[in-house]
Amino acid sequence: MGHYLPSTDRQREEMLRALRIQSLEELYRDLPEGLVLSDGPKIPKGQGELGVLRKFSSMAAENRVFSSVFRGAGAYRHYIPAVVSSVVSKESFVTAYTPYQAEISQGVLQAIFEYQTMICALTGLDASNASVYDGATAAAEAVALCRDRKRSRALISAASNPQVIQVVNTYCWAAGYEIELIPERDGVTDLEVLETRLGPDVSCVYLEQLSYFGQMEDAKAASSLTHQAGAKFILGVNPIAAALLPSAAECGADIAVGEGQPLGIPLSFGGPYLGFMAATDALTRKLPGRMVGETVDANGNRAFVLTLQAREQHIRREKASSNICSNQALCATAAATYLAAMGPQGLREVAQQCYQKAHYFAEALATIPGLTLRHKGEFFHEFVTDLPGDAAKLLEALEAQGILGGLPLPDGGILWCVTEVNAREEMDTVVKLAREVCAS
Repeated sequence: MGHYLPSTDRQREEMLRALRIQSLEELYRDLPEGLVLSDGPKIPKGQGELGVLRKFSSMAAENRVFSSVFRGAGAYRHYIPAVVSSVVSKESFVTAYTPYQAEISQGVLQAIFEYQTMICALTGLDASNASVYDGATAAAEAVALCRDRKRSRALISAASNPQVIQVVNTYCWAAGYEIELIPERDGVTDLEVLETRLGPDVSCVYLEQLSYFGQMEDAKAASSLTHQAGAKFILGVNPIAAALLPSAAECGADIAVGEGQPLGIPLSFGGPYLGFMAATDALTRKLPGRMVGETVDANGNRAFVLTLQAREQHIRREKASSNICSNQALCATAAATYLAAMGPQGLREVAQQCYQKAHYFAEALATIPGLTLRHKGEFFHEFVTDLPGDAAKLLEALEAQGILGGLPLPDGGILWCVTEVNAREEMDTVVKLAREVCAS
């Protein structure tokens, strides 16, 4: 790799010293060991481009793509209308990056403006930014947005996605900002504990609707407790479920954030994904990243510009509340195209199918002797089961049939997910195999 980098060995050594590490390999120490090729890709020396391409193609062929998927946990398999890829593959969107010159960037600016408008409609809040990197980053940026000199603590629900919690923790650690986890009970945030932990030093409370375990939270009650303590309420939102559930604004959220991947973005190993953010009018000037506003040109025609840039770090420098000065414009365009293609009724239908199919599947699994639904609360399209014996045995049996089962949890449970793309026949096959495994 070093041969393609415009830096010398000495410069790399200086950079390693500045980072207080001994080698380039240490840069990847947070990656799971199974993902790191310690000996490299084992390509014979002296290979030409064609030989290298063949080698990597053969390696890629070892990947297994499942036609039937029952796993979610933050990234979901939904049907994507063909118009989405048709729009985002246009050169005018693919090659566009920084739309600072409004006079030649009207198409991209309008696409982002329409995206922001749709996110506001989905959340019920007043303003949206032009997106951030992913849902976890959006949550961390929202917590940072609420930081206050007099309020030095943030409360995060332990029923949130663990990866989101990790990113929020990283942000807060770097800023010297204290976070505290509120325990979960029966798959949702323990509101009794939340009430005891709130105080005058708490800046915000973050929880997700739906919880990581698929359960529906009492977001309105959590919001009420939060506001009584004078703190801000941040709600993590599943954008598909938002078509059926009360909006973030109706739940009393000051800020709504979430992962936009379900909105027309295919599953991918690490992304790129899309973090959406929306806030009340009072917090608009604190939103990180870019925002597109509507105006008129010299001839009085409708036009679009980047607006409120004074809050960004390239102007405010160290006084800025965020270092993000970019956005996921292409992914945001995909989300806007998806929402426009589906429309309100289409999005509701997708949500209804997710809900109905998940409940059919859960009820069918619950008929298997010994297999139980862990939580008693209402859920949308994810739920946890406990079963006798080793969960890995069931998941291996499903994989042998070309089915990716639910996510195995550390405590032995399985987190299942069903969306509109899962056919009844697929669900019945899983139930049949699960019955056989549990009986053996």
